Amino acid sequence: MAKYYITTPIYYITDKPHIGTAYTTVISDIIARWHRLCGDDVFFLTGTDEHGEKVQKASERAGMQPKEFADTMASKFSSAWKEYNITNDAFIRTTDRQHESIVAEFIKKLYDAGDIYKGEYEGWYCTPDETFLTELQLKDGKCPECGREVKKVKEESYFFRLSKYQDKLLELYDKNPLFISPKFRSGEIINRVKGGLKDISVTRTTIKWGITFPEDSNHTIYVWVDALVNYISALQWPDGGNMRFWPADAHIIGKEIAWFHTVIWPAMLFSAGIDAPKKIFSHGWWTVEGRKMSKSLGNMVDPIELKNKYGVDAIRYYFAREMPFGDDSDFSEKNLIARINGELVDDLGNLVYRSLTLAERFNGRIKGAPELDKGLDVEHIKTLMTNLDTFNAIEEIWSQVRRTNKYINEKQAWKLNGEELGSVIYNILESIRIISVLIGPFMPETAEKIRAQLGVDKQDISHCKFSDFNGRIKKEGHLFNKIEKTQGMNA
Repeated sequence: MAKYYITTPIYYITDKPHIGTAYTTVISDIIARWHRLCGDDVFFLTGTDEHGEKVQKASERAGMQPKEFADTMASKFSSAWKEYNITNDAFIRTTDRQHESIVAEFIKKLYDAGDIYKGEYEGWYCTPDETFLTELQLKDGKCPECGREVKKVKEESYFFRLSKYQDKLLELYDKNPLFISPKFRSGEIINRVKGGLKDISVTRTTIKWGITFPEDSNHTIYVWVDALVNYISALQWPDGGNMRFWPADAHIIGKEIAWFHTVIWPAMLFSAGIDAPKKIFSHGWWTVEGRKMSKSLGNMVDPIELKNKYGVDAIRYYFAREMPFGDDSDFSEKNLIARINGELVDDLGNLVYRSLTLAERFNGRIKGAPELDKGLDVEHIKTLMTNLDTFNAIEEIWSQVRRTNKYINEKQAWKLNGEELGSVIYNILESIRIISVLIGPFMPETAEKIRAQLGVDKQDISHCKFSDFNGRIKKEGHLFNKIEKTQGMNA
């Protein structure tokens, strides 16, 4: 049995979940569910990042102690993922005692390797992004990522010898061309590494809400160093049984944090004598009606409100279908409704309903020779999913949905009877059964509803081939309801 370890980033708790965090988590869940469907031994990790200056200030504004604030916010994420049917095997919090202990042990290993030394940091710092910046990185004197003001910082600090690992990082990228994925994101990072790396500050003296630096109690560990270690602390590094899942097969992240994951994280792992992860996949951003999401614009999309309005499987489907994984995309409620009405109601829902109606009315034997298996390439779908191409994988599955609808129309099944009708019904029911297996990772509730109406047990990828149909039909209404345009928030 192959092992598969997939992670989301751990989400910063200064705000509740939004469409971006929901998207990352849902796509990661789809990939994790797919690998379980294929029989792999999967470990799927998500969680929350709870230390640092931003959290300290947010807790003060809320009139709470940092840990109390962290407890409140972490619960919002864990409950949101339950509502989205996320199947994470662990939910890590950086305030967990085990994590804090492992971070201290990890840092000590870097220190003992001679890769951490004491100095003084002077430069620019973006508090919202918890990021140190050089003069050259600033854009019009502001943070290049969030566009907000930066402040000049001068304080005693311990540094990590990032510069020492420049050649080893370049070797990693050369030997593992898909380490930085999608491939089009690699050029900028590789060129930046080739241009030279500077050692980085890994402690703060002015921030107290953090993990104490093990070699000097006057310092706390920089929040990003603390956060990155979650990927191994969740596996109980160094000796825990779950370390068998390391190296991670895929860290799924937003493109804004690619530098930390593709450069700083593997360099620290090299220092600690730990293998680098296999792949860092940076997906794109969502805009809303062409504009970047922000509180000030009032265009933040609440994933819970969205799910309550349209149903969890409709949103999961939309996430996979609307944006090629890796690209940017624009959230539009109009497009969401169009996909629900066109693809979920008309394509899939109508297919299942009319097929089961035919089967219920038929009194003969449901048996025939496979005809609808010709265009179904399960191995190609498996390859797409192995490459994290959820967008084209769901397109391939939907091609089978459309082929099956077309088959019913071409055969004019409603005019047939006897063995001829039995053969057509056999083909469409077997096709629907296989579709229910393939859509399971994307739309688990819908897959279960289809199986219940077909009267078949839960199946895995090995069952995605035509065989005898042994179900017991029990039609229970439509899978999805048509959305009237007036129901949309901004349709």
